[in-house]
Amino acid sequence: MTDQTISAGMQPASQSGTRMRKRSMIFMILGGVIVLVALVVGGWYLLVGRYYVSTDNAYVQATTAQITPRVDGTIASVPVRDTDHVKQGDVLATIDPADAQLAVQQAEANLRLAEQRVSQYYANVASAQAMVTQRQADVERANIDYKRRAALAATGAVSGDEMTVVNNARSTAQAALTQAQQQLAAQKALVSSGDAARNPDVLAAKVALDRAKLDLDRTIIRAPMDGVVAQNTAQVGQRVQAGAALMTVTPLALAYVNANFKESQLEGVHAGQEVTLISDLYGSGVVYHGRVVGLGGGTGAAFSLIPAQNATGNWIKVVQRLPVRIALDPKELADHPLRVGLSMTAKIRLSN
Repeated sequence: MTDQTISAGMQPASQSGTRMRKRSMIFMILGGVIVLVALVVGGWYLLVGRYYVSTDNAYVQATTAQITPRVDGTIASVPVRDTDHVKQGDVLATIDPADAQLAVQQAEANLRLAEQRVSQYYANVASAQAMVTQRQADVERANIDYKRRAALAATGAVSGDEMTVVNNARSTAQAALTQAQQQLAAQKALVSSGDAARNPDVLAAKVALDRAKLDLDRTIIRAPMDGVVAQNTAQVGQRVQAGAALMTVTPLALAYVNANFKESQLEGVHAGQEVTLISDLYGSGVVYHGRVVGLGGGTGAAFSLIPAQNATGNWIKVVQRLPVRIALDPKELADHPLRVGLSMTAKIRLSN
């Protein structure tokens, strides 16, 4: 066998060994990278990660104000539209005030009638007092007549029939006095409040007038707070009843976030903890800061219209989520306004 033949036979074995060494080197580097990544991840979790919990199941919420009329009537104007910004006290809609104005006029007339009626009560008291005085004089005169004739009856100068007549007259006068005194008491009861302005009839008429004026004022529907108009269904000419929903006002300056964390994440969560949030609307370039206000009283499944029946035989355990309410920084919210229902990512710092 020649030298060339031996070299040709040994060359493939040398190349195979080189490839094996390269492959071993690659596996060693890959393994080192994996170990390094594992160490970095483990170290990050031990030093940082375990002090935070996060979720992307979070949404912007706000306590919206539902706008409803407080009186029946026909809508006369609707000066706002959906997406309009309104301030507290701005006019949202008006109801035709004609009926309410007539009610105010009727209430004013009833008040004047009540005042006249009460004035008559006081006049009746004076009249009843005069009648009592007159009846008292009649009783005194009847008693004098009776005593004079009783003295003469002992001498026989007055007959028994005449004594009967004067005795009946005395009884009649006393009965008339009693009736007059009762009428006086009844008239005084009508003015027992003292001042005419505090008489129950006058007060009731004033209350009716105030109610009519209030109903007239309520024909103008105003914004109860600053916010944005949404779900506006009011139309000019529409007949509405008290309590019917016309629109809503969303106070964006009072928006908050409901973050739905898994039950396994909530062990260290409590009110007051710092939260950082990112909105899908603005992206990671805008970071909101807030604080945990509190945890919900129950899971969404527990408060659903058809709650889960876990007592059934086909029960499957599902990890539940509990809403965590997060208050946002008002200044950040003013700089970058949010809308109800927008998606958020929330991360709670557990170490504080």
